[in-house]
Amino acid sequence: DDSKFVAGLGGSRGATPVEVTQFCWEATLEKIRALPSIAAAPGVRAERRTREDGEPYVTDNGNFIVDLYFREPMADAAATAAELAGVVGVVEHGLFLGMASVVISAGAEGVRTLTK
Repeated sequence: DDSKFVAGLGGSRGATPVEVTQFCWEATLEKIRALPSIAAAPGVRAERRTREDGEPYVTDNGNFIVDLYFREPMADAAATAAELAGVVGVVEHGLFLGMASVVISAGAEGVRTLTK
C-alpha cells in the first residue's frame, strides 16, 4: 500500500514502540528521554502506553510499552536503535532496520518494486 510511504522513520502519526520491564520503568523512561538522539529531536514525546481504561498496557511477557512520538523523521534511525538497545530495562524496540532488501508496493499507479 503506497499510501504508507514516508520520508523517514518517525514524524508520522504513529508511535515507535519500546518494550520496557516493569521494574524501575520510570527510570528507564527518563533514560530513554535523555538519549542524545531522542533529546535532540524536536518535539519528541515518550510516554507509557495505556489501555482505554487508563491502566498500563502490559505485554504478553509482563512488560510495559513506551511509545515514542516523533514530530519529524529521525535524523539517524540506526543511532536511535543502538542507543535504545543499550538502555538497561529496554527489552526490544520497534525499529527493525536492515531486515529487508526489497519492497513491493501496490498503489493507484500500479505495482512498484524498490530495492536497496
